[in-house]
Amino acid sequence: MAFPQTRLRRMRRTETIRNMVRETKVSVDDLIMPLFVCPGKNVSNPITSMPGNSQLSVDLLVEECKKLVALGIKSVLLFGIPEHKDEHGLVACEHNGIVQQAIRAIKAEISDIMIVADVCNCEYTTHGHCGTIVDGDVHNDLTLETLAKQSVSLAEAGADIIAPSDMMDGRVGKIREELDKNGFYNVPIMAYSAKYASAFYGPFREAAESAPKFGNRASYQMDPANSNEALREVEQDIIEGADMVMVKPALSYLDVIRRVKDTFNMPIVAYNVSGEFSMVKAAAANGWIDEERIVKEILTSIKRAGADIIITYHAAQMAEILIRENK
Repeated sequence: MAFPQTRLRRMRRTETIRNMVRETKVSVDDLIMPLFVCPGKNVSNPITSMPGNSQLSVDLLVEECKKLVALGIKSVLLFGIPEHKDEHGLVACEHNGIVQQAIRAIKAEISDIMIVADVCNCEYTTHGHCGTIVDGDVHNDLTLETLAKQSVSLAEAGADIIAPSDMMDGRVGKIREELDKNGFYNVPIMAYSAKYASAFYGPFREAAESAPKFGNRASYQMDPANSNEALREVEQDIIEGADMVMVKPALSYLDVIRRVKDTFNMPIVAYNVSGEFSMVKAAAANGWIDEERIVKEILTSIKRAGADIIITYHAAQMAEILIRENK
């Protein structure tokens, strides 16, 4: 039926009706908060390009996790800033590596938290690339060995989920093989499956001290122009044993999230990355936008596109918004 019998505005007339028929709702259960851990004690290094975020020493990181759990955020993604780096990123595999220390400390004090451990080498290599360099480029198969060792070390420390973000071919299969071989067959893999060579990562590279010293990452991260390729990447990771697949970044790739969701019966993760976060903060600081409304709209759009899980630096802020709205 058409107007005047059909009046779609009837279902928007009051807040109660709007809440009742709302198709997409973001919950704290959907959110993962990324955190950066650094050496030292009582250290908090503000990340200037990501207002409200800091590199935190292990002791302060534990306290930050307690605050997040109190808000209902029970999942964190850890990135490490090591005391020293090497050519291959082997420092990331050490028993007492910075992230390994953080995992053990968090688990010792907080029982109700899920720790996702990022697996990559860019924070740990002297050159800032995601693996072993041979003839000026990252050598895929040599890098797999380091990634697998790092994954096992993080699982031994108590990581609940292993999240390889390097975009090497075959890394999910190699990591799955090594985890299983070492008895960690129940540890899931959250694969950064469609990770694009994006300009939106700029602030993260300050936060993780991971900017490449030469060249760029276009030879291993995906071309922003491609979406068919993303489906091939996701399919390959699923075949190799990924339990969750990720699209990164989120906002400029909502179409990719939707295509992945429509194609694969898998939990879909979207990473609302640092540049997306920092643009909101900058615009809000200038009074150009209503920050809370923008944050809600962004996260809702990511979930509406098909994401089941959202990694976002807005996680704590969104939790506070939901607490106020649910009072």
